[in-house]
Amino acid sequence: MADIGISVALLTPFTAAGPIDTALMARHATEVMAAGARGLTLFGTTGEGASIALSERPAVFRAMSNAGIPAEQIFAGICATSPGDAVAQIDQAAAYGINTFLLLPPFYFPTPSDAGLREWHAHVFAQADPRAKFILYHIPQLTNVPLSFDLVIGLRTAHPDRVIAIKDSSGDWDNTERLLKHGNVPVLVGDERLLHRAIPLGAAGSICGMSNLYPARLNTLFATGQEDAALSREVNAVVAGPVVPALKTLMAAHSGNAAWGNLRAPLSPLPDRARATLLSRCKTTQTDD
Repeated sequence: MADIGISVALLTPFTAAGPIDTALMARHATEVMAAGARGLTLFGTTGEGASIALSERPAVFRAMSNAGIPAEQIFAGICATSPGDAVAQIDQAAAYGINTFLLLPPFYFPTPSDAGLREWHAHVFAQADPRAKFILYHIPQLTNVPLSFDLVIGLRTAHPDRVIAIKDSSGDWDNTERLLKHGNVPVLVGDERLLHRAIPLGAAGSICGMSNLYPARLNTLFATGQEDAALSREVNAVVAGPVVPALKTLMAAHSGNAAWGNLRAPLSPLPDRARATLLSRCKTTQTDD
């Protein structure tokens, strides 16, 4: 079973004028890696990847390289509905030595069949750089395209050199447990509250947003398999509202840098009351090591 550990679903900071603040992003990346994170995932859900243009991504890749972060410790999120656009994102990252990708399914057409999704993935795998490896991304509450158990196992079986894991961010323990017990595909748990339950069943790790704030605590959780109850309570507070604005609110408070509160449309900051409630609920949570 793969041992991937904690990969930080890296938040993307933006300047007040709108562009990506690559200097702040690189500093944050080096800090979480120094605190014990095993790797970084760029342009995922937490990183607002669906709102970042293809032309903006190379500056981030260069910033990570200049910061000394090895390309093999970076996963790049892929968000596209056509195989060709997905491959363009893959090939662009591969030019910077990044060969592992968090792959969203195509999310525009409603209720695609397993057969259609199987074919879509096969087209991506056939066209992509032969070095590219993929983590399937199951987050149906956002995509409205669930990856069924049979589809995941079928893709892993048909493409064992391409599909290296699945990130299950559904929050559905029954689905996570079924994948873990089957044992055919390494499982990364997206919901930090479920990670301690998944570790005894062989979870490969987690790609998660809270590791932006608490990389050492998440690393300890993965190493010990013991729930961090205070962290779970904080996750409850974050998921009670829009997740990315909530995480950025906490990041701004945690770091003392208000620039972390900047979001890219269509996301917007939490209303004042929601922000105050979130900060109040999280203020007693212990800090990271």
